[in-house]
Amino acid sequence: MIDTIRSLPDKPGVYQYFDENGKLLYVGKAKSLKKRVKSYFRFNPFRPADNLSPRIYKMISEAKRLEYIVVENENDALILENSLIKQLKPKYNILLRDDKTYPYIYVNTDEDFPRLEITRKVVKGKNIKYFGPFSSGASAILKTIYEEIPLVQSKSCIKGKKACLYHQIGKCLAPCEGKITKEEYKKLIQKAIKLIHNKDKLLEILNKKMMKFAENLQFEEAAEIRDRINAIQDAEIFSNVDMVKLKDIDVFVVEIFKNKAVVIKIFVREGKVVASSHNIINSQVTPEKSEIYTRAILEFYSTETPFTSNEILVGDDFEEREWLEEVLSSKFNKKIKINLPNKNNKNLIDLAKINALEIIKNQKEDTLLDEIKILFNLQNIPYKIEVFDTSHMQGVATVGSMVVWENGKFKKEDYRHYHLEGKDEYSQMNELLTRRAKSFDKKSPPDLWLIDGGRAQLNLAKEIIDSSGANVDVLAISKEKIDAKAHRAKGKAKDKVYFLSGNGIEKIELSENDKRLQFLQRLRDEAHRFAIEFHRKTKRKKDMQIELLKVKGIGKAKMTKLLNYFGSFENIKKARFEELKNLLNEKDAKNIIDFFKKG
Repeated sequence: MIDTIRSLPDKPGVYQYFDENGKLLYVGKAKSLKKRVKSYFRFNPFRPADNLSPRIYKMISEAKRLEYIVVENENDALILENSLIKQLKPKYNILLRDDKTYPYIYVNTDEDFPRLEITRKVVKGKNIKYFGPFSSGASAILKTIYEEIPLVQSKSCIKGKKACLYHQIGKCLAPCEGKITKEEYKKLIQKAIKLIHNKDKLLEILNKKMMKFAENLQFEEAAEIRDRINAIQDAEIFSNVDMVKLKDIDVFVVEIFKNKAVVIKIFVREGKVVASSHNIINSQVTPEKSEIYTRAILEFYSTETPFTSNEILVGDDFEEREWLEEVLSSKFNKKIKINLPNKNNKNLIDLAKINALEIIKNQKEDTLLDEIKILFNLQNIPYKIEVFDTSHMQGVATVGSMVVWENGKFKKEDYRHYHLEGKDEYSQMNELLTRRAKSFDKKSPPDLWLIDGGRAQLNLAKEIIDSSGANVDVLAISKEKIDAKAHRAKGKAKDKVYFLSGNGIEKIELSENDKRLQFLQRLRDEAHRFAIEFHRKTKRKKDMQIELLKVKGIGKAKMTKLLNYFGSFENIKKARFEELKNLLNEKDAKNIIDFFKKG
């Protein structure tokens, strides 16, 4: 490694440290690879530098090999580094898992009769005005505005030449028939825009509506309004803050608590907090503020999102602040400053730090994860786990499932199911895991893969992870067999867990009352439930397709024609008689309609 370090170019780039087993330890970026990498070491004798943080000192002590990539400029280095960290999850880098994009409300002022709409990315157009971002409540705000102000309710409305139902019920003033001028409509839009950031007025309107529905015993309608009120209120965790002197500012504050970090994001528009949110980082090593600030800001602005503030305010200075200014200024084609607090906004930073402390206090310590790490010789504490299972019936309707567990609960919005083509369980699992590994660049890898299977499946998963280069541990849980059938009795099944050790693959059989085993069984059973549910749904569709082929006059050629036109079996089922008649003929259309009525 010392020869590689001495021959490094004085150019911008990304460097990667590997351990003696070829495992990726750390990805970093540099304006000068030569100067940056040399700063990690002392020569004569060759050793880690004395001024390194404990985390980086430990990483350098384990490093046995160095690779680097030269890029054209500093900005490219920063972006490439961020991409590699998300895709490979190196052991000593900090990974932010907050890949959520925030919605904005926007209006295109070039249109004669514009509408307010929601977007999560930049909209094409010269005169687009954005409001937000909103951590929650954007759709609730928009729905309330459209109920209160008679704007054009639908994109298709303005294209029509005749007033529709919205005009009849007083929700639209029918610009399609010229019943309102552009100037009059512009006043309505301005009124709507004022309401977007007037949370108090919105809540006043909604509370009156909710009370009226409740008085009329319209409880479902009242509940829907209640949910809207909660969504708008949840957008803010801060209140009663004097921000008269503030304008449009995005605020980022990072606080460290042992191996956890809290990132607070606050969005101030026109002197008011319009949204705020936080995310908790569970790190394998003690995190550092500087790196988290860089990751959090780069991650938030890395998507094709609008930049709607005047400046970014941070709670602490950090090493790459000026560099990030250059990256963001180049990306958004405008001068962007990342500023430290002053007397006018320090109270906002202080309040964010107090909230970070309260968030951490409410976090429960989960020693079970530490115990699992030690017992199964894992590299990572498994804060985030992806669990895989497959399902089929004699090779028919073969599917795979992935469920996700994170922060003490199943994360159902991240569940995925897959249609598989493999003919046996091994090839099906191979296809399932390979497809997931190929998507690491889009959705960062977890800390642990849990596979439903035994030694062969564990070995397979290890090979796939190794080829991906990602830092992910693997466990396999094999069901207890009774009379050659899998036994799934909760709390009673004596399942075996296979894991990797220095001696290769080992297995362990824990007591049926062992909480570690029960935890893994719970994860595996959820993946099995999700796979079975999708398998049954898929098989029902296939069975109906087979039945449809039995309909008189419907052969494979016509079935192919139907699927090519409608795109899916569900769409054929929903098709109108006229559509089917035009595509096939009247007799076939009638037979298909009758078939679905019977089903």
